[in-house]
Amino acid sequence: MTTPHTDEHADRPLIPTRQLGATGITAPAVGIGCWAIGGPDSNLGMPMGWSTGDDDARSLSGLEAAWQHGARLYDTADVYGHGRSERLVGRLVAQVPRHEIVLGSKVGYFAGTAEHGFEPRHMRRQLEQSLDNLRTDHLDIYAFHHPNFGVDDRWLHPALEAMRTFRDEGLINAIGMRGPHRFALDRLSTGPDQRGDKVARFRALFDIVQPDILAIRDNLLTPASRSEGVFSFADEHNVGVLISKPLGQGLLTGTYRSDVQRVFGDGDHRLRKRWFQPDAIQIINAGLDRVRALIGPRSEDLIRVALWGCLNRSPNAVVLVGFTTPDQVQMNISSLGRRPDAAEIAAARDIMAEVQTRLDAAGETVLTTPTPSSLAE
Repeated sequence: MTTPHTDEHADRPLIPTRQLGATGITAPAVGIGCWAIGGPDSNLGMPMGWSTGDDDARSLSGLEAAWQHGARLYDTADVYGHGRSERLVGRLVAQVPRHEIVLGSKVGYFAGTAEHGFEPRHMRRQLEQSLDNLRTDHLDIYAFHHPNFGVDDRWLHPALEAMRTFRDEGLINAIGMRGPHRFALDRLSTGPDQRGDKVARFRALFDIVQPDILAIRDNLLTPASRSEGVFSFADEHNVGVLISKPLGQGLLTGTYRSDVQRVFGDGDHRLRKRWFQPDAIQIINAGLDRVRALIGPRSEDLIRVALWGCLNRSPNAVVLVGFTTPDQVQMNISSLGRRPDAAEIAAARDIMAEVQTRLDAAGETVLTTPTPSSLAE
C-alpha cells in the first residue's frame, strides 16, 4: 500500500466526522467491523465465524482499501478468529500513523482455560495478546463483549476494576460495553419467556460500569421500540456509540437471492441463523423491492439509506460496516453519497418494520433453522 495516510485521493467520498461522546475520540462516521475477516471459527460449542472470510490476502487488501477510502476506526475482538482478525488489522496498523487510526477490541467471549472470560488475570493476558496482535501499545476502545459476569455477577466488579486499571495504566483510553444484548448461550438454551428483561439488565450494568462507549445493533429491520430509547439514553449521558450490523450482515444490500441456497462452510455463524434461509430471504427481498421503488434500483441505493438510517440515530454514532472483499469495502463507503431526507429513511424503516413482523410470524412455521436470528436485537 502506497502512502495510505495521505489525503491525496480526490475521488474518495467525503465522510462526515463524528465525536464519540465525551471521550474526545473523533473518527469518520463509517468505521470498519472486522468480525468477518476472522474467518471460519467456533466458540462455546457453536459456529461463530465467517467461512467466506478465509483469504488473508484479500482481507488485508480490504483493510487497506478502507483506509484509502477514508475509514479510520477499526473494531475487532479477541474471539474473532481467535486472534486472526486482530493480527490482520495489526498488519494495517504497521503501515499507517498510529495517531490517525482508532483501534477497538473486545474481551469476554473467549475464556480459554480461565474460569470465566472476565476473570481479571485472564483479561490482562488477553489485552496483552491483543496489543501484540494489533502491533500497538494501547487501544482506543476496549469493551466488555457481553453482559454475563457469572453467577450472581461474581466477576462484574473485579472485571470493572481491571478495566479501570488498564485505563489508568494507559493501555486503553475508553471503556465500552454492549447495549441491550443477550449472551449467546442464553439465546440458545433459554426460552424467550424465561430470558428476563435485557433492557433492564443493560440499565443496571450501565449504572455500575459507567462506560464511555456503547455498542448498539441497529439497521432498517430493527423495530423502533428496540432502539430509539437506547440512542436517546446514550445521548443523554454523552456516551459514544458504535452501531453494528447496519447492513444486516449483507441481507439489506439485496445481494442474497431466495432462489439460490447459499452454502456456508463449517464455522460460519450463518448456519444457525434462520434469516439466511431462502424463505426468509424471499420475505426480506420483497421488502427491499418496495424500498428500491422509493430510493433507486441499485445496491448502492439500499446501502446509502441503510447507513444513513443508522447515522441519523445519534450525532455521537459511528457505523461499523463489515466486509470479506475489497469490492464490498469500496461499495459500502462510496455508497454513502447524498444524505437521504428524513421522509425517505422513515419510509424505508416502515417498510422493513413490516418485513420484520412477517419474519417473526414466519419463524415457527416457514423458516427451518432452529435458532433465532439476532440481527435486529
